[in-house]
Amino acid sequence: MHEIHDLLRSHRSIRKFVDEPLADDVVADLVRSAQAAATSSNLQATTVIRVRNAETRARIAEVAGGQRQIETAGAFTVWCADLNRTATACGMAGGTMTTGMTEQFIIATVDVALAAQNAVVAAEAQGYGICYIGAVRNDPQTVADLLRLPDHVYPVFGLCIGVPDQDPEVKPRLPVEVVLKDDVYDDTDDRAGIEAYDETLRAYYRTRTGGTKDSSWTEEMARLVDGERRPHMRDFLGRRGFELR
Repeated sequence: MHEIHDLLRSHRSIRKFVDEPLADDVVADLVRSAQAAATSSNLQATTVIRVRNAETRARIAEVAGGQRQIETAGAFTVWCADLNRTATACGMAGGTMTTGMTEQFIIATVDVALAAQNAVVAAEAQGYGICYIGAVRNDPQTVADLLRLPDHVYPVFGLCIGVPDQDPEVKPRLPVEVVLKDDVYDDTDDRAGIEAYDETLRAYYRTRTGGTKDSSWTEEMARLVDGERRPHMRDFLGRRGFELR
């Protein structure tokens, strides 16, 4: 049991990979592990696209702000919330899927996240490194066009998997006392925990970057949420058939 905890707590994002493609059977096994994750009402709304084409990977790397690990990882995959397959199943049973429901969007997206994390744990247990790529949503329409995604399917994130060519430190997380609550949401003491975490994370960044990055968690959160971020997603999801009603 402690080995599992140690594995989970040793997670790092890997952005430099050895030039070694992952074998097809390795990727298939990781997806099988992903499929074993919990799925709401057995929806199984996850579709994984392994992107092999070098030009496509380069274009997605460009969309993602020049993240070169997309091009160099042993495998690059895009994890999609897929209600197109659900609509097909509904039609095969003689029904018609009611589209655009917010609940459908939520459970499909959660399904993808749960499945991907299963694959990540399975990959890291075998010594591989991973890096999630949320920046595929910088231009999701381009990604959808490149991957020929039908309506009712959208790219949630990319995932790089491969043999690590770096050994970064584990990034500290918030104190568990800030995250874990008893009975009700009580944030009375959260500020003290967050202030302590600010100093821990600032020291981590200084060490990791040789002093070139000096930032705290609260400063990073202010940059993240003080202003609009990817406002195009609402219209994009609507065009995909996720009208959210």
